[in-house]
Amino acid sequence: MSPKPQESDGATLAERITGALVGAAVGDALGGPVEGYSPEQIVERHGGRVHGIVGPWNGDDWRTARPIAPYHKGDGHVTDDTLMTHALIRVYATVRDHLDAYAIADHLVPDLMTTPRWIPELEAEALPLQRIFLAEKWLVTRVHYGHADPREAGVGNIVNCGAAMYMAPVGLVNAADPAGAYAEALDIAGAHQSSYGREAAGVFAAAVAAACAPGATAQSVVTACLALAKDGTRTAIEKVCETAARHSDFESALVPLREAVAPYDTVGPDYRRPSLAARRPSRVHAIEELPVALGMLLVADGDYRQAVLGSVNYGRDCDSIATMAGAIAGALGSPVPDDWSKQVAEASRLDLWQPAATLTEVAHEVFHRDAERRRTHERAFLALGGPRCSD
Repeated sequence: MSPKPQESDGATLAERITGALVGAAVGDALGGPVEGYSPEQIVERHGGRVHGIVGPWNGDDWRTARPIAPYHKGDGHVTDDTLMTHALIRVYATVRDHLDAYAIADHLVPDLMTTPRWIPELEAEALPLQRIFLAEKWLVTRVHYGHADPREAGVGNIVNCGAAMYMAPVGLVNAADPAGAYAEALDIAGAHQSSYGREAAGVFAAAVAAACAPGATAQSVVTACLALAKDGTRTAIEKVCETAARHSDFESALVPLREAVAPYDTVGPDYRRPSLAARRPSRVHAIEELPVALGMLLVADGDYRQAVLGSVNYGRDCDSIATMAGAIAGALGSPVPDDWSKQVAEASRLDLWQPAATLTEVAHEVFHRDAERRRTHERAFLALGGPRCSD
């Protein structure tokens, strides 16, 4: 017998999944054109803070200007964060159950290698493999060509936010179950990342799952993350969020949040020229993107627009920061501005809503499978003489 539906407390599951996925894509598109720059450079280039969708950093010279070329970042184009997120949703749509590292090897890697997709930044149909960054190409190198065990294929890769940036679907399939999302994302991310890059994937998925819980707030999301995060990732989130609690607007928080995360970030002050110690495994460091996204979520008190704009104007890897902040704020039920989502969908030539509808169907199916698995286990345990629920 299926569990009886309860009255909704705020946004429904479908609305939260849609908000998270559309919110992530819009955050990604807003952050893309200013990725890699500092808040000061962004102000100088745009004559003030960015408050919406802007054009390429180098204007019409984007095709040849380094280091951006040949990618058309800006004008509402999503980046690899969204491409990878949608690719993971396609894996869920195929498997229609929880995923593990072998599902990544069996489905995600072939998708990247063999199926042409529309790539907004290339303004062409191409294999996703031709767009994704080196850390994501590692998936194909290690799993397909190196025949590595998918559960540990991420060992040796540069440690960055590559796995974390597309883990929102894991949190949504495990809606309101942060611990389940954390465990599933760690398994999936083993094919891609190790160390604090893999840890961030688990914690981000947990954040999205926590945001789906009825009555969730920005603070409850952070609390759920701190209950699960380990080592430097936990400390970085704690320090950044302590700083964020002292601010109520992103303008005043930009510099303090960077100062709070800097001791844990290995990249260093010049984002485009990482230090020799950058992106190496460590138990005391963390990726920068997740703690800052959570910090901006707190500064904005869960408001989508402010959390994303704060993330975008932070600079550095701001497309991924805004992807994460946008996913969590959207899952909380904060509305994504319609003008932004429509412009991003049109410019990127992507249906931002269909992946959400697909993942909602899968999430319901997985929940019912989980419920039946749990009942089967309970019956078996009781048959062994285990205590009854009323004991």
